[in-house]
Amino acid sequence: MAALRLALYQPDIPGNTGTILRLAACLGFAVDIIEPAGFDISDRNLKRAGMDYLAAAAFTRHVNWERFEEWRAGTDRRLILATTKASQRYTDFTFHPDDILLFGRESAGAPDHVHERADGRILIPMVEGQRSINLAVSAAMIVGEAMRQIVWA
Repeated sequence: MAALRLALYQPDIPGNTGTILRLAACLGFAVDIIEPAGFDISDRNLKRAGMDYLAAAAFTRHVNWERFEEWRAGTDRRLILATTKASQRYTDFTFHPDDILLFGRESAGAPDHVHERADGRILIPMVEGQRSINLAVSAAMIVGEAMRQIVWA
């Protein structure tokens, strides 16, 4: 499998994080959780959504954005931010096997300093007037496209 990774910037909702960890366990990609999270990582809702897949999920906790960036600096990986502020559709983006797909907080997205560090910004086109798609659903859509390009091609 590819070394694709998905990073969650200060996630707010344990159910979304659990669902993403379950997806990661099933598809074979790793997850980085950039804290502080809006919930206790041992939260029962996280466990309910992740079910028994959590033990199989490869994930790393980073105590804050700065520590995540220190780690990433030594990896030579691109950081690809999913954001409603992007102009490029995720289906038009060329993914690399070692990309880190970054998703912001459910409540607020990613702050400007995170946007500034991104090597690429992508969006899921939506019907005009809608704000956002559920984080776990968005992650599944974008990971699916990335894996279609780099793993399943």
